[in-house]
Amino acid sequence: MHWIDWSIVIVMCSFLTLTAIGTMGLMRSVADFLAAGRCAGRYLLAVSGNMVYLGAITIVANFEVYYQSGFSAVWWSLMLLPVGLIISLSGWVIYRYRQTRVLTLAQFFEARYSRSFRIFGGLLAFISGVINFGIFPAVGSRFFIYFCNLPTDITIPVVGMEISTYFITMLLLVSISVFFALAGGQVAVIITDFVQGILGMILFVVVMAAILITFSWKQVLTGLQIAPDGASLLNPFDMSNTPDFDIPYFMIVCVFMPIYLAMAWQGTQAYNASARNPHEARMSNVLGAWRLVVPSLFVLLLALSAYTFMHHPDFAAKAALANDALAGIDNEMIQKQMTVPVAMRYYLPTGIMGAMCALMVAAFIGNHESYLHSWGSIFIQDVVMPLRKKPLTPRQHLSLLRWSIVGVAVFIFIFSLLFRQTDYIMMFFNVTAAIFLGGAGSVIIGGLYWKRGTTAGAWSAMIVGSILAVSGVVISQIYPKFSLNGTWVMFIAGISSIAVYILVSLLGGKKKEFNLDRMLHRGIYADPEESQPEKLETTRFCKVLGMGPEFSVADKCIYVGAILWTIVFSAIFIFGSIYSMFVQVTTDSWAKFWHIYIIFHFVAGLIITVWFITGGMVDLKYMVHTLRTQVRNDKDNGRVIKEDEQVDNKEQN
Repeated sequence: MHWIDWSIVIVMCSFLTLTAIGTMGLMRSVADFLAAGRCAGRYLLAVSGNMVYLGAITIVANFEVYYQSGFSAVWWSLMLLPVGLIISLSGWVIYRYRQTRVLTLAQFFEARYSRSFRIFGGLLAFISGVINFGIFPAVGSRFFIYFCNLPTDITIPVVGMEISTYFITMLLLVSISVFFALAGGQVAVIITDFVQGILGMILFVVVMAAILITFSWKQVLTGLQIAPDGASLLNPFDMSNTPDFDIPYFMIVCVFMPIYLAMAWQGTQAYNASARNPHEARMSNVLGAWRLVVPSLFVLLLALSAYTFMHHPDFAAKAALANDALAGIDNEMIQKQMTVPVAMRYYLPTGIMGAMCALMVAAFIGNHESYLHSWGSIFIQDVVMPLRKKPLTPRQHLSLLRWSIVGVAVFIFIFSLLFRQTDYIMMFFNVTAAIFLGGAGSVIIGGLYWKRGTTAGAWSAMIVGSILAVSGVVISQIYPKFSLNGTWVMFIAGISSIAVYILVSLLGGKKKEFNLDRMLHRGIYADPEESQPEKLETTRFCKVLGMGPEFSVADKCIYVGAILWTIVFSAIFIFGSIYSMFVQVTTDSWAKFWHIYIIFHFVAGLIITVWFITGGMVDLKYMVHTLRTQVRNDKDNGRVIKEDEQVDNKEQN
């Protein structure tokens, strides 16, 4: 790292810190701390959500996937497009969830099932989440150590004591993330994530341009073709010998999990409640068709350029230095994780090194501040609050939320110091998340869409899913050659909990159907204070596509554009898959296809970057104005008021 590179990192960190400080005066209530006053627009959610989704650990995790599977992983990930289209355009789960006006998922559990189930679900989500979160600081810190080529230890001049660089790096990064999360709650999180998202999208383009200049397409192809038979990085139908990240893996991850686990994972729960209304929440999901175009291409190009660097004869001398550096890492799994970061430090030029480091700092902070906020809030909202008979005052509530966030930070710091990783990041993600997610999908979907779903069914599904997931973890530790990885454990737990939820609910006898209209604030229970876009006329064509009267002309253009984008690439995937079953497609043909794919997505990424940044600035202006002027309701704090309590309050008034 040259002084120019360090200057880029320092300037960006300073700017983000000033931004976080500037948001402090905007947070004036519990609802502001938890959900940014529910006034975020679609572009603000989309851009800031990028930095949450694409945290430093996610980038490193995808390095592992793409380094091992290459373009083949991209092809099978296209299965996600038609599934994502259906989810986004239908408002699957997100629309009804936002209609409930809850602040956390477990608050919905109480409103739909019972207070005891809220506590159980909240505690299970919290335990699963913080364990899953536990390795985030470790992976991110190792990236900076190996990418920046930092020394193993740092000596303190005065006392002559040596301190681990890993310890200092992790402490510094986690502390910054905690400060951002505490500064203004979700208000600070969403605004700083947005600023990081803008910088990130710009830096994505800059780094990708540098890579495309550094490596010729011919060099990339030569490097990728060195892969062994049955583990092709170009031909997605030649993956028979690709371990772990094979075709069944992508079918589970790209088809089953997005539908079953829609909004179940609560690492970003505050974003689920921050939209200014259900329509904006839905439109932010629609923008998801384009949101990840730039970052996904960015991660892919970095992984493939690193693979080319490590295997192409033109780079043999420098690659040998990289291999020597990797040989110094005693943990085999960490060697694989750090292959791309170590390789990059030998071929990225000055300035671009700084841009890459700054981008990863932004990704680390953006991801960590959101997760710290989410898991800290969930513990207070869904475990502590339901156990209290006396409501908290706003000051007490905010104080507990902040201390909870600090507690989560301490846990993940200690966990990362002590935990020794022995599996791929993605597999660790899936197996730890399944502790909660195994049963959560059936409970959420059944609770939002099925009047006959019962509390007993919810308890049974959650317990069965959790037991199966934990069993998978235990068995894999006792028997290292256990054939089911974390992804398959997640799938089996999910299917089992669906069956249990339905059977227990149906066998529970005839009971009064749950009043979904009341919970969703619709019909005679509609909330007049809920801000909705101006009602417009709706044609039959719009109704068929799912566009209601709340869609403006611009909304319809975005909506139809998302449909066309997804249809085109879905058609390419379906036609290409069928064609490849009957015709032997050559490697050269696949190479030409991927070359066009990269060029198209790079150009599209430039347009998307300008579009999203412009829209996000408008949304940010609206959000700041709203937070400065709106009247707060201290009772809007996540506490569920039952029907009999509402009657008592009305009588007292």
